[in-house]
Amino acid sequence: MLKHRVIPCVLLKDWQLVKSIGFDSFRTIGHPTSTARIYNARNVDELIVLDIDASLNDEDINTEIIKDIADECFMPLTIGGGINTIEDIYKVLNAGADKISINSKALNDLDFIKKASSIFGSQCIVCSIDVKKVDGVYKVFTKKQGLLDINPLELAKKYQEYGAGEILLTSIDKEGSTQGYDIDLIKLFKNELEIPIILNGGMGKPEHAVEAIQNGADAVAAAYIFHFSQYTPNDIKKELNENGISIRKIYE
Repeated sequence: MLKHRVIPCVLLKDWQLVKSIGFDSFRTIGHPTSTARIYNARNVDELIVLDIDASLNDEDINTEIIKDIADECFMPLTIGGGINTIEDIYKVLNAGADKISINSKALNDLDFIKKASSIFGSQCIVCSIDVKKVDGVYKVFTKKQGLLDINPLELAKKYQEYGAGEILLTSIDKEGSTQGYDIDLIKLFKNELEIPIILNGGMGKPEHAVEAIQNGADAVAAAYIFHFSQYTPNDIKKELNENGISIRKIYE
């Protein structure tokens, strides 16, 4: 049976890990290495770090920081942001990452997904899709290109076809809100893909994770709840377990 995962998803900006609200209004979480140690101690299943400096400013990927994080990270580590070539993937994996996340590159070059998955395996390739709801319609959004007239579900299906191993699905409207995940969004994806969907954006309490998984998410990602609330990853896992949802081990 598939084990549902609880995953911090944080941003790397100016050599610090941060979270955002709607992709703006950044709030510092802490230094990458000390934060990785905290995640280890708190029993998270994986860690996703997105380098927004590399992504938005066309900078080189900060492999120095990735190495530092990987040295302290004893769970699977996914790195995204600024990955545009096969050589970039080699650099990130050699720095200690287990998976890579691609967004703009996947959107603009489907064949890159196919090539990357053929070299590194589909389990290594996470395709990230950011979504906004406009006039009742979900559309793909990127920081550089803005709102695009692209259906996120159809894009996810295309990514799966070209070799993606997972989808990281982020609701920009909900991101940082702590008001719960966009359940209408994940319902659109339920039973539509054969690869796992990580739902990101909006978790403020453990019940939100339950609702997300019951409506189609395979894993839940978040940032705020792990740093600015009284809840721990184990609280979330216990809530999932009490609702009959299969999870990875809870440590007391």
